[in-house]
Amino acid sequence: MDALHTRNDARWPSILLIVGAGVVSACQVGKAPAALAAIQADLALDLGTASWLLSAFAIVGALTGITIGVAVDHVGARFMALGGLLLQGGGSAIGALANDAPLLLAMRAVEGVGFLAVSVAGPTLIVAVARSSDHSRAMAMWGTFMPIGMSAVLIATPLLDALGWRGFWLVNAALLIGYAALLVPATRGIPARMVPVRSIARVVRLALSASGPWLLAGLFAFFAAAYFAVFAFLPAILSERLSVDTRMGGQLTGIAVSVNALGNLACGALLSRGVAHRTILLVGFGAMAVCSIGVLSGALSGALVYTASIVFSALAGLIPVALIHSAPRMAPCPELIGATIGFLMQGNNAGLVFGPAAAGALAVAHGWPTVSLLVVSLATAASLLAISLHLQQCKARTRPSSVRYPAAVDEL
Repeated sequence: MDALHTRNDARWPSILLIVGAGVVSACQVGKAPAALAAIQADLALDLGTASWLLSAFAIVGALTGITIGVAVDHVGARFMALGGLLLQGGGSAIGALANDAPLLLAMRAVEGVGFLAVSVAGPTLIVAVARSSDHSRAMAMWGTFMPIGMSAVLIATPLLDALGWRGFWLVNAALLIGYAALLVPATRGIPARMVPVRSIARVVRLALSASGPWLLAGLFAFFAAAYFAVFAFLPAILSERLSVDTRMGGQLTGIAVSVNALGNLACGALLSRGVAHRTILLVGFGAMAVCSIGVLSGALSGALVYTASIVFSALAGLIPVALIHSAPRMAPCPELIGATIGFLMQGNNAGLVFGPAAAGALAVAHGWPTVSLLVVSLATAASLLAISLHLQQCKARTRPSSVRYPAAVDEL
């Protein structure tokens, strides 16, 4: 660890490479929506079966987030990140050979496990590499991985015409495996294991008995549900309101998603200047509520709808970085940061499952304006949780370190 901190010239390049691992992993989330029509046609899948390709990642994460987090704490973030890239690469390569839905869905589940391993291990690696004074900026950079990876795939959809979906899967497999080789030297020197291997059941019980991880998971669940309630359907909404084809609607959505990265970086700057997490979260959720009305109410012109979606995405980008940045201080003890981030990601994936499903059902039954009511409700509930999180953080700051950790550490 000391060797890493003495290599000032190598620290930020290493952080950028870790962020890049998240970006290439996020591409695997976005490639399924981009290629869905081509896969349906090639494998003769009905829409119900094909939709499982979109939810495989989320369901895996909703079920296994804390387990992956405990694994990061016990076997080491470096091993999990590299293994996660290789799992995704192998799953993508085998999936490209699939001639039926079961094999492709199974490989999407494998990719989902790999994606979760990278997304949980990444923040732990960054904490290990970055100086404490750089944590806010470094975490903000990490927060950009999802919007950059998702938007890159959406904007690159024309490549599907040249490669076909199987070729697209194979290119992604090569990218993931190649990136794993690139990440090896960037993370060399990080300890193989963060905490001793003891009873995993005790570790899970310790993480689940603390209020901090639950608050973070709940906030991320509300955020993901609200965000994807809008953005899962934005290509169709933009196609209708701007009178463009669905491919152009997807590319415009990709641009709007990429703007989310600006919010991530802005959050890092605000945290570095001492702005409270509560303030950032309240601003972010408030903006999501207001902008969702503009996007979904049907009262605005197409151009204003798109403008509202961009503002929605940018200010929503404040939220994930503030939550991930809170994880180390809200963990039951320092050795359970990975488990806490895993639980946080479990909440994120639960929201990803719920948000689009609830929004779709409401839109079919009552129209798009009712979806904005869903987003406003989720944002209001999240604001209340943000205030609770602030109170918990205040307690954590006033609690002596000798009192804060020993009982939890003894349980390990």
